[in-house]
Amino acid sequence: MAKTKRICLILLRLLAFVATLSAVIVMVSSHERVSLFTVSFEAKYTNSPALKYFVIANSIVTVYGFLVLFLPSESLLWRFVVVVDMVLTMLLISSISAALAIAQVAKKGNNYAAWLPICDSVSKFCNHMTGALIASVIGVIIYMILLLYSIYSVLDPLLLRKT
Repeated sequence: MAKTKRICLILLRLLAFVATLSAVIVMVSSHERVSLFTVSFEAKYTNSPALKYFVIANSIVTVYGFLVLFLPSESLLWRFVVVVDMVLTMLLISSISAALAIAQVAKKGNNYAAWLPICDSVSKFCNHMTGALIASVIGVIIYMILLLYSIYSVLDPLLLRKT
């Protein structure tokens, strides 16, 4: 039974790692150059601080997810992993929120600020941005499941231990 739980946890952590890694790869590879009459511009993630934050946050979570895959199941560090899982889940949620706001402005524009929508002109860039956001949301969902399981398995015995 314990081995089955460990395998499920490793699979979930591996899926979370793949989701955040793919979000980073897709966002970093998203760029498109467009020429309108005499004006040429390039849409890429480095043009927006929110998208840079998205890439950095997903990169941090990817590295963490890779390192936790090799943590032994008997280690006392699993109590610390619960805290780090919580912090990194919140980091991912905040980066997705920031990137989603930029994606919304790119798709719809903002009439009050006179910002025009750019997704009609740079559809490849917007499709990559959407794919990265979807992959990161999948990563957040998996990390939330892992977080709930970690809270249950690591903290519950501490709280319900009979004295």
